[in-house]
Amino acid sequence: MSATAVRPVEPPAAWRPAPPAGPLPAVRARLRSTLPEDSRRALWVTLAVTGVAAVLRLIGLNHPKGLIFDEVYYAQDAHSMLSHGVEWDAGTTGSAYVAHPPFGKWLISLGEIAFGYDEVGWRIAAAAAGVAGVAILIRLMRRLTGSTLLGGTAGLLLAVEGSHFVLSRTSLLDIFIATLLLAAMYCAVRDRDWRRAGWLAALDAGLDARRRRPRLGMPWWRIACAVLLGLAMGTKWSALWYIIAVIVLYIVWDWRLRADAGARKPFRDTVIYEFGQNLWFGLLAVGVYLLSWTGWFLNDTGSYRHWLADQGEPEPPVVGALVNWWEYHLSVLQFHEGLSSEHAYQSWPWDWLLNLRPVVFYWSGDVNCGAADCAAEVLLLGTPLLWWTFVPATLALLVWAVAKRDWRAWFLLTGIGAGLLPWFFYPERTMFFFYTAPAVPFFIGAVTWALGLIVGRHRRGGTSLASPERRLTGALIAGAFVAVVVLCFAYFWPIYTGEALPREEWQARMWLDSWI
Repeated sequence: MSATAVRPVEPPAAWRPAPPAGPLPAVRARLRSTLPEDSRRALWVTLAVTGVAAVLRLIGLNHPKGLIFDEVYYAQDAHSMLSHGVEWDAGTTGSAYVAHPPFGKWLISLGEIAFGYDEVGWRIAAAAAGVAGVAILIRLMRRLTGSTLLGGTAGLLLAVEGSHFVLSRTSLLDIFIATLLLAAMYCAVRDRDWRRAGWLAALDAGLDARRRRPRLGMPWWRIACAVLLGLAMGTKWSALWYIIAVIVLYIVWDWRLRADAGARKPFRDTVIYEFGQNLWFGLLAVGVYLLSWTGWFLNDTGSYRHWLADQGEPEPPVVGALVNWWEYHLSVLQFHEGLSSEHAYQSWPWDWLLNLRPVVFYWSGDVNCGAADCAAEVLLLGTPLLWWTFVPATLALLVWAVAKRDWRAWFLLTGIGAGLLPWFFYPERTMFFFYTAPAVPFFIGAVTWALGLIVGRHRRGGTSLASPERRLTGALIAGAFVAVVVLCFAYFWPIYTGEALPREEWQARMWLDSWI
């Protein structure tokens, strides 16, 4: 008689114990939101801090008089677009060759429509974008930290961050791309929370995550994110790095979601599912970017608008316009890659990290301050005592991200990296300090996170890990830091706003020789 393996016989389904109803507590803990339940208090905090930011940005918005720094380009381009649909070169009475997409200039033109072609008119849109950025950061950090207080702290720090403040009072493009990208990243986090809430609800209803996924409905937050990223690209091309970063975040988040929910093959399922999701996401962003060029497509005077015809080539409808548009983009790309001319205020990314080379937007020695020798300046300078905490706070955030594998910390690091790291690959290119604008809110997020660690507020769900004594001490330290930053901003206020100062008082604010 040969030996044979005996297979155990499974009991009939009716005899098996029923699985527990809903997800296990550990699964529920991983999927639930950390958002605090104080929506009314959060609303008042958001309104109060945003109101402070608005007042600061609107005081004396019409000063200095006239076009300052690159307002010479963007304010005038916006004005000409209202008449011609494209940027116009008054010297040649023809279309100007411009190196940035049109959407940010259309935003500037809205202010010129509402308030006229004057200082308020061409700066008000930038002020509105800066104020909106403060409000968005409050809501984002509240959602990430589970603390309305920390969210409000982040907003206040951004409200008094010098470079963000100056850009909010000048008609350059960088404040628009910074706010659009911050809003897009906020929508990405909202989409993550929405998906996890949908999965949790489906698991509560008896979904077996090992066999199928839930139907979640229309992903409005992801759609909004794609639209905002497309508009950011329509302002400056550097938004491309955030599009790539968001797609990577979506892939990682979906993979972790499926793993947390108990899917059998979470990575394989993510690759299959996210391919289609990111395909339409990218196409939507590109489509919105294309629409931002509507003014160029609808007239015959835009630069490169009839490039094919100028080359003696046939120019079929639609296809010919797209080919011309593509050639224009290739030309602008070559321009940016070859931009290496020296400039008095150029700097490099390692200078940005230490606030070493600010940019003079306005300077005049012909002002009245009640002294024999006076000076008035608008200096794009980060609030020093805040800015100099960016690097240590980011390093602390990185340590936390690695040690705790906390997605929130990695998210903030992604926002910093996408805004800063790509510039290190262009060491020969002419660059300026205001290129940091998209990364600044995330740097402030890192500082806020560090303050939360000092206070003891970073347990999932927002509950405290610290004793009352430790929390009191931490709160005093964090409060003192915020107060010092606010005072530092107040001290530098005159050189952020172009206020006339006696020369010695102006000189006293030049803490580093490289600031002069």
